[in-house]
Amino acid sequence: MKHLLTTQDMSKDDAILLLDTSAQMAATQSRENKKLPTLRGRTVVNLFYEDSTRTRISFETAAKRLSADVINFSAKGSSVSKGESLKDTALTLHAMGADAVVVRHSASGAAHQLAHAGWLDAGVLNAGDGMHQHPTQALLDAFTIRRHLVGHVGDDGRGTDTSVGADLAGLRIAIVGDVLHSRVARSNVYLLHTLGAEVTLVAPPTLVPVGVETWPCRVSYHLDETLERWQPDAVMMLRVQRERMSGGSGAFFPSPMEYSRKFGFDARRLAVLPDHAIVMHPGPMNRGLEISAAAADHPRSVIVEQVANGVAVRMAALYLLLSGTDSGDSGASTQQTSTDERNVL
Repeated sequence: MKHLLTTQDMSKDDAILLLDTSAQMAATQSRENKKLPTLRGRTVVNLFYEDSTRTRISFETAAKRLSADVINFSAKGSSVSKGESLKDTALTLHAMGADAVVVRHSASGAAHQLAHAGWLDAGVLNAGDGMHQHPTQALLDAFTIRRHLVGHVGDDGRGTDTSVGADLAGLRIAIVGDVLHSRVARSNVYLLHTLGAEVTLVAPPTLVPVGVETWPCRVSYHLDETLERWQPDAVMMLRVQRERMSGGSGAFFPSPMEYSRKFGFDARRLAVLPDHAIVMHPGPMNRGLEISAAAADHPRSVIVEQVANGVAVRMAALYLLLSGTDSGDSGASTQQTSTDERNVL
């Protein structure tokens, strides 16, 4: 693939290739030596204009485990704080010979602009742009769901993931919380739908985006009713993004206590779910607001596993971005890698 910018136009075959490659990467991480020589000599730049912990560290770990050279670029303390434009930063990275740029930016569409403006000759991987898209988060969520609800690691007696090659057809996923400000929700709705899952968004009306009726999902304003009647296989809680709420959170719901009472996930609501259902959260969590400590730390919570799976998924994305032969110009297209390339794993 040339770039990975969005899940909206990603085909089912592309998504499954990414998930299957992630499973191969995850298998290598149980070895004593976790590093692979796959991207030796390649340079990956982490270009982060927004604060991040999990995503930035995950991408850095993924690149280093593929033996790539990694440059971490933070807007704070750089020339960006002196007024340097995205274009001039991109031209600098091009002059330095960057092979791939992982970008997080507060402006929706920044990753697309970086990929298509002709400023640099490198693959661009969107690590979150404004309230628009966060494709690798959706991929790691789908990967986690598939491992738990479609296949079981170790079923073949060799410790491999027997869900490889499968989609998510027939599964029901509830995404709950601040949908309005969530690029994670947008990315997940499209990817999960492409993989065959049914998605229901659950949120107060003030936190549902205008135009949501065009998204491939259902919308509910009642969490308890959705859990009891729809019986989802996975519940994905979203962080309340108070930093993006103009006028403060009071402009969107009466009080944190009221929000938690109506849309917070706790042990009582967990008990309503089927026995196989899992609890998810992209992090960071507002414990006591959108999710209780009891639910976050429950054995059926896979929140910590999502972080671990993020490394494997981002290894897969970087591998396909830098080792493929497709030079086409597509937001989320991938090309089947060769047998020799796969054998390096």
